[in-house]
Amino acid sequence: MRALKRYVCEIRPEKLFAYTIKPVVYGVPAARWTGVQEVYAMITGMGYLFTGETPKQRALRAVARRLYRYALRRTDAVFFQNPDDQALFAELGILDGAVRPVRVNGSGVHTERFPVAPLPAGPPVFLVIARLLEDKGIVEFVEAARRLKARYPEARFQVLGPHDPGLPHAVPTGMVEAWRSDPAVELLGQRKDVRPFLAASSVYVLPSYREGTPRSVLEAMSTGRPVVTTDAPGCRETVVEGENGFLVPPRTVELLAAAMERFLEEPALIPAMGARSREIAEAKYDVAKVNAVILEAMGL
Repeated sequence: MRALKRYVCEIRPEKLFAYTIKPVVYGVPAARWTGVQEVYAMITGMGYLFTGETPKQRALRAVARRLYRYALRRTDAVFFQNPDDQALFAELGILDGAVRPVRVNGSGVHTERFPVAPLPAGPPVFLVIARLLEDKGIVEFVEAARRLKARYPEARFQVLGPHDPGLPHAVPTGMVEAWRSDPAVELLGQRKDVRPFLAASSVYVLPSYREGTPRSVLEAMSTGRPVVTTDAPGCRETVVEGENGFLVPPRTVELLAAAMERFLEEPALIPAMGARSREIAEAKYDVAKVNAVILEAMGL
């Protein structure tokens, strides 16, 4: 926080915009203490502290709640990417009448940078883009892939993202190593540019337990891909059930596999739902529209 105060004093901004937990709980007070006139915060998801009930998570959550409450009371507005996070903050007593909440549709997506890509020829390719964390639903995806691969051997199931065993909720290293030799799933590792992999996919899948608004889903929608994701905070807003994809409960392998199987049994759903995804991305999640809401709320 001392470092942030020094940095803010060097820049002397008229307005400060903080997003993700540490910049919010440290940056907002630092900005106020150094005389910044207007301070804004964005809640981009609840993360590790709010997706489990271990003693460590409960203890850290109690600390985070107090830090959030102290920081957000010193903001001119707080942006939320989904209604569930806003409701949770109110329930936890973090928000009160002094805090002005503003709803935005995630961080938006550059629809020009992620144009519609022709669907690949051949059997469907199911893609997940995420760090190899348990709360991203990677374990459920791999198990669903195993079940489907046994019945549809030509289908492909891919995971694009890094494995960092030092992160909380990281998939155990032994499990990841076993996946590398499993013919049911392809581990693609980490890549700077995900667009070629989205273009080579047919259906995008994200079985996450909780998000702010998942950027990878928005990028897949912009590319013209149907989506299978969870009926969970942040994820459920991206899918209109039966129009651009399907929603399944978190942590449910059987229902996840059943939703993915719909595209294997009815491949005509893929182009129709993919086109609808692009329409929703343009209408609701275009980054210019999201930024316009933020800028207006900040008086810019």
